[in-house]
Amino acid sequence: MLKGLRDFLMRGNVVDLAVAVVVGAAFGAVVTAFVKDLLTPLIAAVVGKPDFSGLTFTVNNSKFLYGEFTNAIVSFLLIGTAVYFFIVVPMKAITDRMAAGTPAPTPAARPCPECLSEIPVGARRCAHCTAVVTPGAIA
Repeated sequence: MLKGLRDFLMRGNVVDLAVAVVVGAAFGAVVTAFVKDLLTPLIAAVVGKPDFSGLTFTVNNSKFLYGEFTNAIVSFLLIGTAVYFFIVVPMKAITDRMAAGTPAPTPAARPCPECLSEIPVGARRCAHCTAVVTPGAIA
């Protein structure tokens, strides 16, 4: 029973997931600090008010703190923007640069010119409509 637990915990995907959670938490702290310490003061310098938590309204003695919600939305948008421009865009550029040297894969199937069903590239006759086709010719 303990051997099964050990095997489960030592599988590659469980260890990879644990590493991803730890790295994700550390990355989240970095992005949150970036937004809080750099981007929010930059917005405060432009707009003049970095904190919306004091914004409220009252209806029948019920206080609605829409400023907190506004802070959460602004933080979410800033974090999403930071992640997109500092992580997604550079990673896409790196991936595109790495994939530029690899040739496009050759197709394994092609459409039959008569019935348009998929047939292997090397086939001389369609298995669906029995039409004679030229091997290797892509229609």
